[in-house]
Amino acid sequence: MAKAELPDLQNLLVIGFDNVSLAASAKRAGYQVFAVDHFGDQDLRSICRETLSIVDQRPKISCGHMSSDFSPETLLQLAKALLKRHQIDAALLSSGLDDSSDLLIELNELVPILGTPPHIIERVRDKAEFFHELDRLGVSHPDTAVVKDVEEAREESKDMGYPIVVKPLRGFGGAGVRRVENPQELKKAFIEASHLDKRILVQGYISGRHASASLVCSINGAVTLTLNEQLIGIRELGQREPFGYCGNIVPLSASRQVADKCTSVVERVAQHFGLFGSNGVDFVISEEGMPYVIEVNPRFQGTLKCVERVLGMNLVEAHVEACAKASLPTISNKPSFFCGRFIVFAPRRLIASELNIFEGVSDIPLPGVIIEKDEPICSLTLEAPSKDRLLRRANEAVEAIIGSCKTAH
Repeated sequence: MAKAELPDLQNLLVIGFDNVSLAASAKRAGYQVFAVDHFGDQDLRSICRETLSIVDQRPKISCGHMSSDFSPETLLQLAKALLKRHQIDAALLSSGLDDSSDLLIELNELVPILGTPPHIIERVRDKAEFFHELDRLGVSHPDTAVVKDVEEAREESKDMGYPIVVKPLRGFGGAGVRRVENPQELKKAFIEASHLDKRILVQGYISGRHASASLVCSINGAVTLTLNEQLIGIRELGQREPFGYCGNIVPLSASRQVADKCTSVVERVAQHFGLFGSNGVDFVISEEGMPYVIEVNPRFQGTLKCVERVLGMNLVEAHVEACAKASLPTISNKPSFFCGRFIVFAPRRLIASELNIFEGVSDIPLPGVIIEKDEPICSLTLEAPSKDRLLRRANEAVEAIIGSCKTAH
């Protein structure tokens, strides 16, 4: 949405896979909030004036499986239904629609998307063009190729050298991503990734720490709010996917030299592509301290609540100011504590308990619904003066949450 076209914002639609933190931020910023999402959790309903969701949560009924039930097309249809009933001024994006450029264009015609426009989203999510542009910028990234079959993957991997990473071209949350050590493992990994997308990405494997940057961008530049540690494939949280996303810790523990390198790289990327508002950049920090850019998330990120807490700011306010007035926030106070968001996955088929009794819980399912094995139960957002203490608090809370849920038969 261009600055000149920005109306007096009152009613906002938050749309995407997982919206609770974004909806809460928008409400704290003084907006009337409507939501279209996948889960339909009870805390989202309490925040918003109206919500429409893919999952219709009911006691004794399964919430299903994300991999088969989530549909960007259904999100758009739900948005259309909601827009028929309410006058909404603008839409805010969370995850889930990044790789659906046609749907984003259609949504933008129905209600203006406040933030990075669809044609730029399409550009940064087109992997071939994205990495080509990174080469032009001189930004480090894994060797990458888009392939259509195992033979092509095998040829590309010869040039890259093992280990490699095989991943679906379109997907989210790290589902279907596999590390491959040798040619013998390639076919199995290719088949697993193909369940999510027929087009497959083959990348050189970068050994190091998974991280992200949360930025606010405008025509006047980009400001890195925080660098964040990504929690990937954490078994203690019930995540069974080896590269499965299960939360973040804010801020990232890194030396000043490494942090400055990361900040410089992600801000160059954001400015080059012309991102607007709240955006994220994922990268891996190699063992030598070099950031290798993996992808851009051109919308609000899962780090939102943690960033707001450690910086004492409202991210939706900063997003609107950047988009409406080209005004960028000034980050004066450095984080004095650690804040973590931990996504808790079901180790077995469970019946959800009354989870709102636990400190820091959000994305709260209706008591009595059935959560399938390996599906998310809820999120935890916790604070502590040190990372070690934060992780101990999280482990204790996860055990208590899972222990409170009965096994479903």
